[in-house]
Amino acid sequence: MTPVELSRTVLHAVRRAVDEGELRVALPEKVLVAPPRPGGCGDYATNVALQLARPAGQPPQRVAEILRPRLLRAPGIGDVVVTGPGFLNISLADAEGAEGAAGLVREILRCGSRYGHGDALSGRTVRLRAVSEVRAVVQAEALGRILRSQGAVVHLDDDHGTVVRPVPVPADPFRLGPDAARWALLHPAPHDRPRIGDEHLVQRESNPLFRVRYAHARTRALLRNAADLGFGPGPGPVAEGRSLVQVLADHPRVLVAAATHRAPDRLARQLVAVADAVMPLLPAVLPLGDEKPSAAHRARLALADAAGTVLAGGLSLLGIDAPDHL
Repeated sequence: MTPVELSRTVLHAVRRAVDEGELRVALPEKVLVAPPRPGGCGDYATNVALQLARPAGQPPQRVAEILRPRLLRAPGIGDVVVTGPGFLNISLADAEGAEGAAGLVREILRCGSRYGHGDALSGRTVRLRAVSEVRAVVQAEALGRILRSQGAVVHLDDDHGTVVRPVPVPADPFRLGPDAARWALLHPAPHDRPRIGDEHLVQRESNPLFRVRYAHARTRALLRNAADLGFGPGPGPVAEGRSLVQVLADHPRVLVAAATHRAPDRLARQLVAVADAVMPLLPAVLPLGDEKPSAAHRARLALADAAGTVLAGGLSLLGIDAPDHL
């Protein structure tokens, strides 16, 4: 379940409570969900109970307790815990089951490169100002794309903006080429000193950027090969790829965290996790020998396609190309 879907689920719970007469409030236009703050728990939290308490004439915790059972009955919700003055902390249902995995794959393929984009920061205006240094400029540009993916309005080069000042780069990174240079600047955390060496160019497993782009290119090649064999992706139950499904399900939350904490390195590390999780699946995607394509092959192909889609979308947010051939 994406943050956008979860927001709609919470709004639907509010609507049911109003329709059933337990809450007397005007429906909000939207409900914001975000990773829980310190003291919270679960996958996401929302302050909708605090938002509705005054117009409802009830304490926030009472509003939260009214909404909690309605959320627990919603598909995709595993648990709901009320914390603090009335925050609803939501744990999503296990996404590794067969039906959950198929639904997740359908959602990714439907959203395409925008999977994980949402409105967690809708209504927020973020002003950034990069210091006059190449890493700071690249970080600010990537942050702008990531923040906009979560609904924020972003102003770069704003004299009154938050200063983007990562540890400076020790040498000219663009001798590596634009894509490897951006990766070298964005993959380390802003407080870490980046390495600008030829390790970003080698086509070996030791190079995280190569693993990410190679995994993407392999998924695109499998789609071409499957088309030559006369079949295409079809989301369905998949016995393999449990770790991949979990990593893909976590992608929207990682994007929200990368935006909230101004940390493009979180997205870069997420892409490495997706690449490492999809590679063991790929040898089983196509039929072997005289074997005919089956529903299992179509489901594996759809899961691989979903992983490639997430890799391409994430690289785009970092300003890095995702070639179909490598």
